[in-house]
Amino acid sequence: MTEVVIALEREYHTRDKAEWGDGPWLSEPDKAQWTDPATGLPCLAVRGQSGALCGYVGVTEGHPFFGVGYDADATLPVNHRCDEPYCRPSPEHVLDVHGGVTFSEACDDGAEDRAICHTPKPGESDHVWWIGFDCAHFYDFSPDYDRWVETYMGRLPGSRIGRTYRDLAYVQNECAQLAAQLVAVASPARLIEEHLENTPAQEEPRQ
Repeated sequence: MTEVVIALEREYHTRDKAEWGDGPWLSEPDKAQWTDPATGLPCLAVRGQSGALCGYVGVTEGHPFFGVGYDADATLPVNHRCDEPYCRPSPEHVLDVHGGVTFSEACDDGAEDRAICHTPKPGESDHVWWIGFDCAHFYDFSPDYDRWVETYMGRLPGSRIGRTYRDLAYVQNECAQLAAQLVAVASPARLIEEHLENTPAQEEPRQ
C-alpha cells in the first residue's frame, strides 16, 4: 500500500519525548491538522497518552453518522456491509479502518494544541462530528507505554518484535481511506450502486 503524504495546515508539539528512545515520533507533531484532498473532509492526528497516534475525520450535520456513537445504529440508505444479524448500521460495523472505529464524538473543549477539534478554514463549519481510530492495539508499538513497561516491569526490548509503530504518514493514509468511506455512506446513489454490485445476480425463472 502506498502511503500518502499530505501537507499539514497546523501542527503542535506538546509532548516531551526525550525518554521514549529513538524513533519517528521525535520529529513528528503531537497534533496535526490537514484537509483530505480527495473528499475535502477535515482530518486530525492526535497523540494519545500511550504515545501512539490516533486519526480522526470530521463530518458535518446532515451526515448519517453525525451525532451517532461509534457502536450505535444510524439510519443508512442501504446497509451495504452484509446481511448477517451481527452486521449493524453503526460506524464500527460499516467503516473499515486500522483497528476499527473507536471514537465518534463532537469536538471536545480542551486546549487547542491537544483537543480533538480543528481550526476551521474561512467559510468552513466548526460544527463537526469526529470519527476516529487509534494505533495503540496489541500489535502496535506505543512508544511511551512500551518505554514504561520496559523500564518498570522488566519487559525485554525483544518484546517490541512483531509490533509496529504507526507513523504520521500511515495515519494520514488511513484517514484518507476513512474519509472516502464516509463520503460513500452519505451518498445514497453510491450505496445503492455498491449494494447492487455486491448482490449475486438472480437467475431468470425457466418457462
